[in-house]
Amino acid sequence: MTILRLIVSRTLLSVLTLLLVSVIIFLILEALPGDVATRILGRDATAKALEVLRSQLHLDQPALSRYLHWLVDLLRGNLGVSLATGRPVADVLGPRIVNTLLLSLLAFVIYLVLAIVPAIIQATHRGGIIDNAISVLTLLLLSLPDFLLATILLFTFAVAVPILPALATVSEASSWQDTLRAIILPAVTLAIMMAVYAIRVLRDSLIEVLRSDYVRLAELKGLGAYAVLWRHALPNAIVPALNVTALNLGFLIGGVVIVERVFSYPGFGTLLIDALQLRDIPLIKATVMISAVVYIAANLVADICAILLQPRLRAGQ
Repeated sequence: MTILRLIVSRTLLSVLTLLLVSVIIFLILEALPGDVATRILGRDATAKALEVLRSQLHLDQPALSRYLHWLVDLLRGNLGVSLATGRPVADVLGPRIVNTLLLSLLAFVIYLVLAIVPAIIQATHRGGIIDNAISVLTLLLLSLPDFLLATILLFTFAVAVPILPALATVSEASSWQDTLRAIILPAVTLAIMMAVYAIRVLRDSLIEVLRSDYVRLAELKGLGAYAVLWRHALPNAIVPALNVTALNLGFLIGGVVIVERVFSYPGFGTLLIDALQLRDIPLIKATVMISAVVYIAANLVADICAILLQPRLRAGQ
């Protein structure tokens, strides 16, 4: 029951956080200077056009009524209609979300390899040349901004050694091989930016666990080094890295905006930028809320995994 209470409490807290985020998003868009309808249609718009748009956006209603109307529609899955295209926001978002999910999935798989393997090597060779070399490399990569790393990889593998396409342009007509080749560079960029944080955390956690009494006891019982590492050390050392992973999943939303822009990838991030430039209010609300849902859900999953993996957390200690 203790575990169930912890999970339920974390879930309720996440729901309340999402509700607060929705209020903040609404208030920020409300606080923008000038009239929303005029900003969208321009100063040359007729009074009739402005009146129609204000009615469409419920601007003729009090702020609280508009917020509740938007929140109810959001809970029903009705994201509204894009002002720029006249299409339902869900139809506009659908293909872009699929593209970003493909990119994020590949980036996450690469991230797991780039985070776990170097951390294990460092922890098992702590203080050695390999450990120091990986530490220097991760520190160097930490200092690089997203767009610079993307540009370096783009120049290296699309210009100097042209083995991958420079532009990650995909469409519904693209084959899975073409899609995979197109998203390799942006996926590797995202994976590296996420992994450099997790490597350092997982390395330090692994070193601490490998020095613990129960690991030494397992070694005295005759278990091999790999069995001790994978069955005892890694599952206990992974919990701090879960929090970093949750933050990294949130980073995928923010970082993917820059990376998609550099590689001209038609994903969720570029759609968000286009919505901001076009002042497409319904699309902005939907994209930002989806970003918040992903970020909060990732942290909730990390908390639940930590509760299930750490016995001391089950008791709420």
